[in-house]
Amino acid sequence: MRLKFILRRFHEMKNSASMLLLSITLTSLFAYPASAAVAEIELVIKDHLFFPATLEIPAGQKVRIRIINQDSTPEEFESYELNREKIIVGNGQAVIFIGPLEPGRYPFFGEFFPKTAQGVVIVK
Repeated sequence: MRLKFILRRFHEMKNSASMLLLSITLTSLFAYPASAAVAEIELVIKDHLFFPATLEIPAGQKVRIRIINQDSTPEEFESYELNREKIIVGNGQAVIFIGPLEPGRYPFFGEFFPKTAQGVVIVK
């Protein structure tokens, strides 16, 4: 219904400013469909460990990971396989996006405490 209205308006337009406005409207309608909501997962850093240490996400979907550092010291989320690195200040939080990914295992670790802060993203 909206598309018919927009197309009808397109045929009525006479100037380029109106055409530009229509172009922006169409782009905003179709660039981010409502069904493309991004899932969010919380990952907590506490006592230099990740909780949960295993994150399971669906293949082919973009995921938002909110990393909450409950330690007083900073930590860096690092993953060569995910091509991500992000410093999370002590008692702070940060957000990273991953995906869409193929099925598999994608390890990550804490750059400042790599022996204890370890985890894996499992994509199914």
